[in-house]
Amino acid sequence: MVHFLHPGLSPRNIVPPDAQKDALGWCVVQEEASPYSLVNICLNVLIANLEKLCSERSDGTLCLPEHWSFPQEVADRFLGVMTWQGKLTDRTASIFQGNQMKLKLVNIQKAKISTAAFTKAFCHHKVIELDATAVHTDLPISDILSGLCSNSWIQQNLRCLLLDSTSIPQDSRLLFGQLTGLRVLSVFNVCFHSEDLANVSQLPKLESLDISNTLVTNISALLTCKDRLKSLTMHYLKCLTMTKPQILAVIRELKCLLHLDISDHRQLKSDLAFHLLQQKDILPNIVSLDISGGNYITDGAVELFIQQRPAMQFVGLLATDAGYSDFFTAKQGLRVAGGANVTQISEALSRYRNRSCFMKEALYRLFTETFSMQVTMPAILKLVAVGMRNHPLDLPVQFTASACALNLTRQGLARGMPVRLLSEVTCLLFKALKNFPHYQQLQKNCLLSLTNSRILVDVPFDRFDAAKFVMRWLCKHENPKMQTMAVSITSILALQLSPEQTAQLKEELFMAVKELLAIVKQKTTENLDDVTLLFTLKALWNLTDESPAACNHFMENQGLAIFIQVLETFSESAIQSKVLGLWAFYHLITSRRRNNIAEVRELSSKLVTEDVVKHISNLLHSKEMEVSYFAAGIIAHLTSDKQPWMSHDLQRSALLQDLYATIQNWPSSSCKMTALVTYRSFKAFFPLLSNFSQPAVQLWALWAMYHVCSKNPSKYCKMLVEEEGLQLLCDIQEHSEADPHAQQIAASILEDFRMHFMNYQRPHLC
Repeated sequence: MVHFLHPGLSPRNIVPPDAQKDALGWCVVQEEASPYSLVNICLNVLIANLEKLCSERSDGTLCLPEHWSFPQEVADRFLGVMTWQGKLTDRTASIFQGNQMKLKLVNIQKAKISTAAFTKAFCHHKVIELDATAVHTDLPISDILSGLCSNSWIQQNLRCLLLDSTSIPQDSRLLFGQLTGLRVLSVFNVCFHSEDLANVSQLPKLESLDISNTLVTNISALLTCKDRLKSLTMHYLKCLTMTKPQILAVIRELKCLLHLDISDHRQLKSDLAFHLLQQKDILPNIVSLDISGGNYITDGAVELFIQQRPAMQFVGLLATDAGYSDFFTAKQGLRVAGGANVTQISEALSRYRNRSCFMKEALYRLFTETFSMQVTMPAILKLVAVGMRNHPLDLPVQFTASACALNLTRQGLARGMPVRLLSEVTCLLFKALKNFPHYQQLQKNCLLSLTNSRILVDVPFDRFDAAKFVMRWLCKHENPKMQTMAVSITSILALQLSPEQTAQLKEELFMAVKELLAIVKQKTTENLDDVTLLFTLKALWNLTDESPAACNHFMENQGLAIFIQVLETFSESAIQSKVLGLWAFYHLITSRRRNNIAEVRELSSKLVTEDVVKHISNLLHSKEMEVSYFAAGIIAHLTSDKQPWMSHDLQRSALLQDLYATIQNWPSSSCKMTALVTYRSFKAFFPLLSNFSQPAVQLWALWAMYHVCSKNPSKYCKMLVEEEGLQLLCDIQEHSEADPHAQQIAASILEDFRMHFMNYQRPHLC
């Protein structure tokens, strides 16, 4: 295996944004680059091992050990993490039964639990907040309310209830009246009717209400709570039958309102906000007004409204024609969710993270603003990730977000992003690929993101899935630019897969090797030694490393003939070294399974041909050190096995003599080469080290081992200990028939070992 050095690459250290110019970005970098809290680490371990740590009841549910007890704050956090990870089920929710856990803040978002499990696990606690957003239909709102009202303490003390996107059985009545302590209620996207609103409006302590996207036709019932309602959200209230003067008359009476949201889908062309802005005697105490998506909204009208209400701190103007005047930038303390600039777009992404219609709009504006971005903006990228995570099945959101992610991480911008954030974005991109496998532009965006060296090398993500995706893309015969990118990514991903993972690719591996060889053949026929050819040769090299299956595919698709043609066509050392590298021997597995072309034993005889031997023999004398090195490696491995040479013994003897003489003329083993050779194991060399009858073979193996030991002693000296290679070196040093040059190199390796790894426990050194 060979890594090609890129001395021009910048350091990997993160440079946080200036806290004075981008406080949010600075905070995001600090947060994302910091280790997880000890509490979170412990909770993650506990959740991962829950089945092992808990006992099982007769009904199949889990039970905590009797002596365990959780403080309330830890219990709340534990439940939240379980819910976030999708681990809350009827079986696991049962651990919250009894008194070992004391919950106050219950988060069961999107959980799939039954009514019985919900009641047993949570309704005996002193719950003050419940978030049941988008829970499974097995737990409808009517059953949630029934369970909560079964506890008199909860009836009087439950303060916050979030039921967004939760189901309601047909003809069910929603009875909120017993929850007398309720202050905050959200029924966004629920089958909630005007009569339900009338019931809710009578709650004695209600202060905040969200009835967005419900079936409410008349909001007059809000007059019942006009003296206590402080926040009203009725985004996309599409079923209203009231006239605009009637609606405004109700709003005018809500004099305690601090926040009003009448934002709407732009497609509906609602002009309610337009008429609201004309009113002078309305909402005297308003602090926050959201009219995003409204029709006929102008800067002048909004400015006048805000000037008459100087306490205002927020206005939502996304998908309107307002927000572009200097007033919105100059007014201190006013936050704007709009599309005029990155600051407004950032506010919109944060405010509308759960509304796909506005998320699409904000992302589209962000894409335009960041098309030529030169500044690292981690806070914005994190908001893009939130939008992708919250709307996984919304194609416009996923597609536009993927394009924004590219803009925010392209070229050198990714170097200023925390690895954890980049990892999340990359994983979300692959999740989008799975959800929309036939949307080609989304696939292109994902492929483009992988061309970023920071992401491809440093960032954790599922490289096996990525390799499958890229190999499939490679075989689609896309335009040359996309093909080059797919080839270059394949070459790097191949290095990062284990041999077992490569073997699992099967069909993708076969198609990829076939397509890569076709590219090599085409480039060779056209005599075109461009970057695509170099990447393709490198990809083939890395795919065949420790992969007998890939080697077989190589031979079955006339790879040997194609590569001989390459050697005959091109004389550039960069091309020669890659061709030879694919043939070179690296890792002989103890089971005698061999890798790369020269390492698959049953294929070795196919390499002992007149053309192959001629080219390798000539390249052995190349002035480029790495070319000569790889050619020597092929000769060493091929000649170490006498079987393929039964009818060419004289030729084999001549090659061995030439190999020995060439190695004698090489510089010190510590010399530099353009290609940095790396090994996963030294076991490949052990058969060669024991070959005292062929000193040339033994000498090459020792030179190769000393070369990497001198470059990276901490890695390879440790490898010598772990793989028990020290004794072989001692045997060479002490053997009476060993070649003097081989003994000298063996002694040098042992001396390096003594210098760098004296702290290792090891067998007695000779």
